[in-house]
Amino acid sequence: MFPAEALARELLARGLRVALITDKRGGKFSDDMPVQVYRVHAAAMGRSLIGKFRSILTMGLGVFQAEHYLRKLRPAAVVGFGGYPSAPTLYGAVGMNIPIVLHEQNAVLGRANCVMMNKAKIIATSFSHVVGLKPPSHVRLVQTGNPVRPAFVALRNEPYPVLADGEPIRILVLGGSLGALVFGKVVPEALVMLPDALRRRVVVAQQCRKENIEVARAAYAAAGLDVELATFFNDVPERMAAAHLVICRAGGSTIAELMAVGRPAILVPFPHGHAGEQTANAEALAEAGGAWLIPESALTPETLAIRLESLMALPETLVRTAAAARAAGRITAAENLADCVTEAMGGSEIGN
Repeated sequence: MFPAEALARELLARGLRVALITDKRGGKFSDDMPVQVYRVHAAAMGRSLIGKFRSILTMGLGVFQAEHYLRKLRPAAVVGFGGYPSAPTLYGAVGMNIPIVLHEQNAVLGRANCVMMNKAKIIATSFSHVVGLKPPSHVRLVQTGNPVRPAFVALRNEPYPVLADGEPIRILVLGGSLGALVFGKVVPEALVMLPDALRRRVVVAQQCRKENIEVARAAYAAAGLDVELATFFNDVPERMAAAHLVICRAGGSTIAELMAVGRPAILVPFPHGHAGEQTANAEALAEAGGAWLIPESALTPETLAIRLESLMALPETLVRTAAAARAAGRITAAENLADCVTEAMGGSEIGN
């Protein structure tokens, strides 16, 4: 939703009208945006024969609904951000000769974008190389970057916080919208293993699962650590800018936000993605010098404690890594993607 909202803001600023079509799970844009939301049926492909049949029926109904909305809205272009909720509207647009633009935020092509790849007019990517992306010659490829919310862009010039001797070391732990169970267990145990003088300097803000937050709170309390725990933070941009180090997953939006603000991170990719997309994302940023990758299978309190102690002993390494993350970012991603949309609109047979 975040990249889509960033694009919508840019298109609205250019005087274009924008509508959002998603499924019942999809959210909506900020209340200050004049964007109407329409809901369609969508479903991931089931694994069993009956599950597949149900999914096909659900998606067929979604295409029917999407075509109804597209006739009503008469858009000049449709933009898909991947995931099965985008599929019904993209299928409907293709059937009505409405040009489509696909945005791929990960370093591995997602299933929905893979299916629609040959039907697109333009495919916009966040990374220079995307595994599985081999479109035909008539489809234009553009590396736009991954649009982030304006709050992250606004903090791009915020300098990396000075890490002085004896001063607090601020660590931000994020685990996706619901928090990562593994962080709630491993991070407190790792911090307990740090030398006393170093541990007393650590200030943690950590996003936890609701069912795990009290366990994490008890672990931190036992270690005498300064910590703020919550199931969700509404001010992630400001917290990220104030952090000396971020520990997080490696989703496309998270990677883009780290690069926009320019903060070093220990990335622990979600291990159950369909094609290892988070690992590919993390590898791309790590290769650019902007992060360190630790697979979840290797993330133990001992390994994390060793990494944290070594990084905190070498603040210049954190500064260099922050600069590398910032250098890898594309803060004009929303504008770049909006340019792709207006280019695609030029060939539309429907719209106004």
